[in-house]
Amino acid sequence: MINAVKLDAAADAVHTAFPNARPQCGLILGSGWGDVVIGFNVLGELPYDKIPNMGKTAVTGHAGKLLWAESNGGTQTLIFQGRRHFYEGEGWTPVAIPPFILESFDVRTVILTNAAGGIRPDLKPGMLMIVRDHINFIGSNPLIGPHDSTWGTRFPDQSHVYASDLRHLLHRAGATARVPMAEGVYLAGSGPCYETPAEIRMFKTLGADAIGMSTVPEAILLSAAGIRVGAISCITNLAAGISPTPLSHEEVTEATRLAMPSMTAVIANIWKELAHEKN
Repeated sequence: MINAVKLDAAADAVHTAFPNARPQCGLILGSGWGDVVIGFNVLGELPYDKIPNMGKTAVTGHAGKLLWAESNGGTQTLIFQGRRHFYEGEGWTPVAIPPFILESFDVRTVILTNAAGGIRPDLKPGMLMIVRDHINFIGSNPLIGPHDSTWGTRFPDQSHVYASDLRHLLHRAGATARVPMAEGVYLAGSGPCYETPAEIRMFKTLGADAIGMSTVPEAILLSAAGIRVGAISCITNLAAGISPTPLSHEEVTEATRLAMPSMTAVIANIWKELAHEKN
């Protein structure tokens, strides 16, 4: 379960490090997404190991830094370059720290990103998929434990986790960048193993279009707290049983490297859309 005392300590450290920060938006970057920050003006930087209870990321492709930044349109943003995962074995607290910090700054819009395996036949490596809905197959839920009003009601509705208006803006950002944007259902497994071909056949039957090991916990927490959520998956490989080769994290990071121009352009354009929305 989430340790509320540890969340408070983490948030206090960030407020102390960035006393003048007034972020309107948040961005949590998954595997291989770290370089999209090139489109922002960085105002401050804080390594994760300087944030109490956050700890260093343990996965290649996650820089492990919190950036206080500003977009070209003047939108202040807290950018988490990398995330903690449930499979790291330290419970839900490190995973919940970024959503809690964003909520503590009264951020109202957050974009989540990840690298994912494609299950649906049209989702090929290098494509971007806007998450329309999710399936939590992690086997746990970050809200298990004593109720904390930070996360809204005891039994939060999950009918519209990924805001339709934000999905519309993401499609428009992709069109402006001339980057085709698919849309689909993301399934999160616990990891750290990749899935078996039999599991992928099951997940396809359940309605999953892409699969990964993240994003869903943060989306649950943020939406429960009343924060507008959008999410983008970079399809980095074909899922097990579909791919002709064994799966590897190296394949994931190489695919995101090749897709970086598209990823950077879409992020830059969605922040332009958010700036217009703010005005």
